[in-house]
Amino acid sequence: MSTEGSGEGFARVTFPKGVSLKLEGRRLTARGPLGTVVRTFPAAALELRTEGTEAILALRIPANRKRARSLLRTWAAHLANLAGGLTNGVEARMKVVAAHFPMKVQARESQLVIENFLGEKHPRSALLVPGVQAKVDGDFVVLTGHDIEEVGQTSANIERATRIRDYDPRVFQDGIYVIERAHVREAPP
Repeated sequence: MSTEGSGEGFARVTFPKGVSLKLEGRRLTARGPLGTVVRTFPAAALELRTEGTEAILALRIPANRKRARSLLRTWAAHLANLAGGLTNGVEARMKVVAAHFPMKVQARESQLVIENFLGEKHPRSALLVPGVQAKVDGDFVVLTGHDIEEVGQTSANIERATRIRDYDPRVFQDGIYVIERAHVREAPP
């Protein structure tokens, strides 16, 4: 998975073996060993072509503009993350901070349940986006999946579920916080 040529108005992203690409209009479907990801592609400024295991991005607007080059590099990075997630997987780590009341955190089916948050009687819950698995390991929550956007959205859902209102955040620092953002795992040696 490499990118090249992003300075000349086009970028070429090479996908590893085992990942297949299919382009239908503005929808890009990528299938890999870990699953399938579908992305809608903005067609106004960029053109996307697939040739075997390569995705070629070309600018439809002049390449000498800073915004055009940044758009091209952004989508090249999206495609590289897509390829890495389908072959190696994506991971994010979160830390459970309970300074005032001991929290009980459990992963159940499609949600993460947080009990006794700030001594509340009713449990709070955060939605796990389909395709993302959560594992509670002591004071850490490890989120894994094959799509970097889904894992990132799940970590945001969990942080939002433990948001504190009507208390001073400098004193009440309880919650579940991201310590490692969603990233593509390293390939095994």
